[in-house]
Amino acid sequence: MKRILFVCFANICRSPLAEGIAWKIIKEKNLDIVVSSAGTQRTHERELPCNGSIKIAALHDVDISKIRAKQVRVKDINKFDYFIAMDINNKKRLEELGFQNIYLMGDFGGYHGKEIADPYYMNDFQDDIKDIYDIYTMIEQCVTDLLKKVANGSL
Repeated sequence: MKRILFVCFANICRSPLAEGIAWKIIKEKNLDIVVSSAGTQRTHERELPCNGSIKIAALHDVDISKIRAKQVRVKDINKFDYFIAMDINNKKRLEELGFQNIYLMGDFGGYHGKEIADPYYMNDFQDDIKDIYDIYTMIEQCVTDLLKKVANGSL
């Protein structure tokens, strides 16, 4: 069984979306993969994902409402096989902590290393999901490709 940890800044927008999307695909395809998510900062520890993330996920039959923000811990190095950072700053933070097998989410899905923008800083993000639609689509495509590669052993 392979284990994947999705990592963003505070674990309230992007990485919970990735986790929720991944769990949906894992269940649909009966994959032997476990996923979780965390943030490099503890700014929102134990909080729910942002309203915008919950709403856009629900529109795609993905429930992230039970996820609670948590901070990545050094002990996670031994708990997961792959670490998927949403942007270069979070990737660098994982490297500083000694993590290996770190990829950018944009390394998958044909995005050639493109970073996933942080929707938390978008105007009216909490109440208006139109800004996060493209982010959701990108994460979904990247997660789909990532899980395919992990499942077939090509990663």
